[in-house]
Amino acid sequence: MTNRQPFIDPGAAAWLMIEALPGVERMPLAEPVPQGSIHRARLAAGTIIPVHTHPADEFVQLLSGTVETGGRLCEPGTFWTTPAGTRQGPHVAVSDVELLTVRLGAMVPFGE
Repeated sequence: MTNRQPFIDPGAAAWLMIEALPGVERMPLAEPVPQGSIHRARLAAGTIIPVHTHPADEFVQLLSGTVETGGRLCEPGTFWTTPAGTRQGPHVAVSDVELLTVRLGAMVPFGE
């Protein structure tokens, strides 16, 4: 942490494509713990992120759109937590979706 208060204005940061997940873009915002992340994610309508796990706890808030995950249809404002090692997904973007995610550790490649 620094002794200053940084800001990221809308449109000021770059969206990065995730090659392994077509239809998903990620905007890194901060690293709260080593290898962890606070980031925004966008999923294009129809995108499916397959069932997977992460070795760290994850906290997600749906900012816009509709996504089906965890056996339920989620609308904007929905917040969920996924403990480390828990199988999650598939995440299905019913419409264009934007998420805010806090992950308290590394994200390993899918299928590992």
